[in-house]
Amino acid sequence: EDEEEKELRQRFMAPPVSGLRELRRRRRELRSRMELLIMETQAEVCRALTALDPGASFAVDSWERKEGTGEPRGRPRTPAPRARCVLQDGEVFEKAGVNVSVVSGLLSEEAARQMRSRGKSLKAKDGKLPFCAMGVSSVIHPKNPHVPTMHFNYRYFEIEEADGTKQWWFGGGTDLTPTYLNEEDAVHFHKTLKEACDKHDPKLYPKYKKWCDDYFYIKHRGERRGIGGIFFDDMDSPSKEEVFQFVKSCAKAVVPCYIPIVKKHRHDSFTPEEKLWQQLRRGRYVEFNLVYDRGTKFGLLTPGSRIESILMSLPLTARWEYMHTPLESSKEAEILEVLRNPKDWVH
Repeated sequence: EDEEEKELRQRFMAPPVSGLRELRRRRRELRSRMELLIMETQAEVCRALTALDPGASFAVDSWERKEGTGEPRGRPRTPAPRARCVLQDGEVFEKAGVNVSVVSGLLSEEAARQMRSRGKSLKAKDGKLPFCAMGVSSVIHPKNPHVPTMHFNYRYFEIEEADGTKQWWFGGGTDLTPTYLNEEDAVHFHKTLKEACDKHDPKLYPKYKKWCDDYFYIKHRGERRGIGGIFFDDMDSPSKEEVFQFVKSCAKAVVPCYIPIVKKHRHDSFTPEEKLWQQLRRGRYVEFNLVYDRGTKFGLLTPGSRIESILMSLPLTARWEYMHTPLESSKEAEILEVLRNPKDWVH
């Protein structure tokens, strides 16, 4: 190993999915730069969380999806690796997962149908669509009901059509799901994300904030999963480089938008009633992820997917009570009002 390889290994939680030599060989290609970004993001978040919960540690393991992955243009079939970092039963975090995946193969018919329903014009050759996808995804469920759950995901997707042309797009976002409303925290979270967006275009934050509120909507409950953040998908303009730089700014904003909130509340006292309300709100979190979330659906529809990785986003514990209604003017009713009627937190 040369010094650069040693430095990369120390920087990441696990060896890069594509291998250090391959990344060096393709270092100028966007796919390699995106892979380095998601590995760096994984390491930054895991180390920030471990610093707040020193008694806990992340279990780091890799897994390879061996079936249904073939490479484009008749090349040999290769596994699709993932680097998973999962922490459970810490003093601060009940469950926190930060996963990286780099997948290439042939798009399933169901996944292609789902993409076409979003307006994608995909021209298959002999019914086959080679694709490459990579991303970092995380969900953090703290123990204390006064520390909010946080989720983020940043990804890149590329499809090769019958004539050899490639469609590409980025997607992602960061959102906050508090059990109880703290307006100061909400403002900090949204302002940090707005600053990341504003570096590229002041129109992006309001657009993606609304998209987040609309996407994380639990239709059968008439409420949002949380107080939002930003969310975007199918982003393919103005240029690949400019979109990559925007995604990089958003990924770098994850730690500063969330970690100060955890530090502020991790030692807050709480009552059994407040813990119960957290469990009920987690039930709503589960409902959204299993019924509506597009990423979960895509994973479940991908041949050979690992269920443990797909369901990493679910909390260790949750609760459903029949017809539970909080008291009027209570703190529980306060958060419900915001979930039903999203607010502008930065103006």
